[in-house]
Amino acid sequence: MTTSLKRAPTRPPDEAAPAPPRKRTGNRRRLAGWAYAAPTALFVTLFFAVPVLLVGRMSVSDWGLFAGDRGVNFPDNFADAVDLRLFWPAVWFTVKYTVITTAILIALSLGVALLVQESTRWSGFLRTAVLVPSALGLASASLLFYALYSPQSGPFGDVLPGAGQVSFLGTPDAALWSTVGLIVWRFTGFYMLLLLVALQGISADVYEAAELDGCNRVQRFTRITLPLLRPSLAMCTILCVTGSLLAFDQFYILTKGGPDNGTMTIVQLIYNAAFQGGNDLGLAAALSIIVLVALLVLNLGQFRWLRGRDG
Repeated sequence: MTTSLKRAPTRPPDEAAPAPPRKRTGNRRRLAGWAYAAPTALFVTLFFAVPVLLVGRMSVSDWGLFAGDRGVNFPDNFADAVDLRLFWPAVWFTVKYTVITTAILIALSLGVALLVQESTRWSGFLRTAVLVPSALGLASASLLFYALYSPQSGPFGDVLPGAGQVSFLGTPDAALWSTVGLIVWRFTGFYMLLLLVALQGISADVYEAAELDGCNRVQRFTRITLPLLRPSLAMCTILCVTGSLLAFDQFYILTKGGPDNGTMTIVQLIYNAAFQGGNDLGLAAALSIIVLVALLVLNLGQFRWLRGRDG
């Protein structure tokens, strides 16, 4: 009895073997991921990366608003920016406004979040009342408060008839605190919502265990609530600091930098350099680069400090 052994037909070497099903599935998933990320990447490239590169190019050039690019003049724009008469007063006022606004907003938002975190009879009403102003645009809110602060059409003269004419925007200090009041009214609900979500994410078992160990309300807040809220507080602080350092709409509408340039912010100084006075886009771009670098350094520093070692 003979047995014939036949070899299986071999595939020509130039004919590629089909990809395993698992590999094809992985390729499709990667392509799907790139397809989902492509719109966001395109948006960031067109509206962030390209403008930043253009501003960087303008900051080292003699670039006029109407004359265009007249050649490289690095580092003249940066030297002129620091030598501006209003540069350091604008920096000081912006920092002061940022510190005041951030401290009040974070403290008030945390207090309101602690007040409304429990479901009570009035908690829903309070949440809605505090959150509604955050749905209003900042420019619209500024116009609303401008009408309220107006000595001619504002309601405070009728409410306080014996106090004389109330000047909310007549002096730099009054204008500063009036603007802080607008920002607190507008943004407290937004930060309250962020902190309320973080508070509701803390398990009740942690508080019950601390209560069994004899911790009072203050100890539970300082040793449990605040440490567990640290990432959310860090995020709120970074958002608030960044928004305050870039303040423009509220001051432009309420005071236009006055009185006597006492409420001039650094962003409004950039606007004035670009579109008023000398119409110098190169100088304005240099100021923008200085602000961008300062924001990056400040945000990285406070992010590492606020997040702690676990961050």
